[in-house]
Amino acid sequence: MAGDAEQKARVEVRRAQADFERVQSQRDKASASRRKSFERAQTAGLTVRDIAEETGLGFGRVAEILRGE
Repeated sequence: MAGDAEQKARVEVRRAQADFERVQSQRDKASASRRKSFERAQTAGLTVRDIAEETGLGFGRVAEILRGE
Protein backbone atom coordinates (compact mmCIF):
# COMPACT_ATOMS: atom_id res chain seq x y z
CA MET A 1 0.00 0.00 0.00
CA ALA A 2 2.68 2.52 1.02
CA GLY A 3 4.55 1.61 -2.15
CA ASP A 4 1.53 2.57 -4.27
CA ALA A 5 1.19 5.91 -2.49
CA GLU A 6 4.88 6.63 -2.94
CA GLN A 7 4.77 5.72 -6.62
CA LYS A 8 1.73 7.96 -7.17
CA ALA A 9 3.50 10.79 -5.35
CA ARG A 10 6.60 10.35 -7.50
CA VAL A 11 4.54 10.46 -10.69
CA GLU A 12 2.66 13.52 -9.42
CA VAL A 13 5.78 15.52 -8.55
CA ARG A 14 7.45 14.66 -11.87
CA ARG A 15 4.31 15.75 -13.74
CA ALA A 16 4.06 18.96 -11.70
CA GLN A 17 7.72 19.78 -12.39
CA ALA A 18 7.31 19.13 -16.11
CA ASP A 19 4.21 21.36 -16.18
CA PHE A 20 6.09 24.09 -14.33
CA GLU A 21 9.03 23.94 -16.72
CA ARG A 22 6.72 24.07 -19.75
CA VAL A 23 4.85 27.09 -18.42
CA GLN A 24 8.10 28.80 -17.37
CA SER A 25 9.47 28.35 -20.86
CA GLN A 26 6.33 29.88 -22.37
CA ARG A 27 6.55 32.76 -19.89
CA ASP A 28 10.18 33.40 -20.77
CA LYS A 29 9.32 33.53 -24.48
CA ALA A 30 6.39 35.89 -23.83
CA SER A 31 8.59 38.16 -21.70
CA ALA A 32 11.24 38.35 -24.42
CA SER A 33 8.58 39.07 -27.03
CA ARG A 34 7.12 41.86 -24.90
CA ARG A 35 10.54 43.44 -24.34
CA LYS A 36 11.27 43.36 -28.08
CA SER A 37 7.89 44.93 -28.77
CA PHE A 38 8.64 47.71 -26.29
CA GLU A 39 12.02 48.26 -27.94
CA ARG A 40 10.37 48.50 -31.37
CA ALA A 41 7.85 50.97 -29.96
CA GLN A 42 10.66 53.15 -28.66
CA THR A 43 12.42 52.99 -32.02
CA ALA A 44 9.15 54.09 -33.62
CA GLY A 45 9.10 57.14 -31.36
CA LEU A 46 7.00 56.14 -28.37
CA THR A 47 8.25 57.21 -24.97
CA VAL A 48 8.35 54.97 -21.91
CA ARG A 49 5.28 56.85 -20.66
CA ASP A 50 3.50 56.26 -24.00
CA ILE A 51 4.19 52.53 -23.77
CA ALA A 52 3.02 52.52 -20.15
CA GLU A 53 -0.23 54.21 -21.15
CA GLU A 54 -0.83 51.69 -23.93
CA THR A 55 -0.15 48.67 -21.74
CA GLY A 56 -1.63 49.80 -18.44
CA LEU A 57 1.72 49.32 -16.73
CA GLY A 58 3.52 51.92 -14.69
CA PHE A 59 6.23 53.80 -16.54
CA GLY A 60 8.77 52.55 -14.00
CA ARG A 61 7.83 48.95 -14.78
CA VAL A 62 8.12 49.61 -18.51
CA ALA A 63 11.59 51.04 -17.95
CA GLU A 64 12.53 47.92 -15.94
CA ILE A 65 11.29 45.66 -18.73
CA LEU A 66 13.32 47.60 -21.28
CA ARG A 67 16.41 47.17 -19.08
CA GLY A 68 15.73 43.43 -18.93
CA GLU A 69 14.70 43.36 -15.29
